[in-house]
Amino acid sequence: MTDKHTLVADGLTKRYGRVTAVADMSFTVRSGAVTGFFGPNGAGKTTALKMLVGLARPTAGRAFVNGAPVDSMIPDARVIGVYIEPCGAHPGRSGRAHLRTLATLSGLPRARVDEVLTIVGLGEAGRRRVGKYSMGMRQRLGLAAALLGDPQILVLDEPVNGLDPRGIAWLRTLLREQAALGRTVLLSSHVLSEAAQTVDDVVVVDQGRVVHQGALSDLEGRGESLELAYLNLTGGAQS
Repeated sequence: MTDKHTLVADGLTKRYGRVTAVADMSFTVRSGAVTGFFGPNGAGKTTALKMLVGLARPTAGRAFVNGAPVDSMIPDARVIGVYIEPCGAHPGRSGRAHLRTLATLSGLPRARVDEVLTIVGLGEAGRRRVGKYSMGMRQRLGLAAALLGDPQILVLDEPVNGLDPRGIAWLRTLLREQAALGRTVLLSSHVLSEAAQTVDDVVVVDQGRVVHQGALSDLEGRGESLELAYLNLTGGAQS
């Protein structure tokens, strides 16, 4: 069903009482590429990502990681790195202490903590309390946590939020480097102009359903920018 290091959503559905947040959502994320996951606010993006990585149980359907059902897997930071919720660090703890705890829980070497702090540009700031971090710094800390296991797969929900232009350019380079190594990158974003410079493939969702999936080049081949295609696919809805 899948290639190595590939994510598959197979009919994922999530209902909360009478409300259907995600309806029969199916798509594949290939390795060696950056896939953008787009849709208006309330389209079910975050819920779908949570089900895809095993953080939420679907009402129906299944998710697969490397061909295995995600609900049968033991969490492994070396396989999949996730940043969906806020960084979750206690404001009174330092960024380094937060990551050391995560490394211990994941069975990772403590030396990796300083490595990822350097990668995300929080080398010296890692000693500061998280409560004094800016939004962008918290975002970088969350990305550091996702990178701790040097994972084969990265799933990131709105990773550019709070980043300044330099930070966005840094993140674009990081994600392209991960894809060049043959790894799998899936990210949601509402900054379409930036995403168009980063992603290879796109999955567009609206009202809990997939309305388009394919290569970004397919849209460009039709003479549409990502922004125009998005507006056409979602009826003009804005993220």
